[in-house]
Amino acid sequence: MTNFTPEDLLLYLYKETDTEQTTAIEKALSLDWTLREKLAVLKASMQRLDKITESPRTQVVLNVLNYARLQTAQEVE
Repeated sequence: MTNFTPEDLLLYLYKETDTEQTTAIEKALSLDWTLREKLAVLKASMQRLDKITESPRTQVVLNVLNYARLQTAQEVE
């Protein structure tokens, strides 16, 4: 049986796995309760993350934009 990483499970949750990998994960989920538990933990974490409504301070956004502008200007020179 293939060992699936948390990254594999995240790809599965976001429906970004190919057909072969999806089938393999679903088969493993039907046979391995620890993998099902790991998937359940990831799902719960995703639901908590969806509820976060924080946003960065305006100054932080401006700093990032200014940095990007300076980097672009240096590449052009």
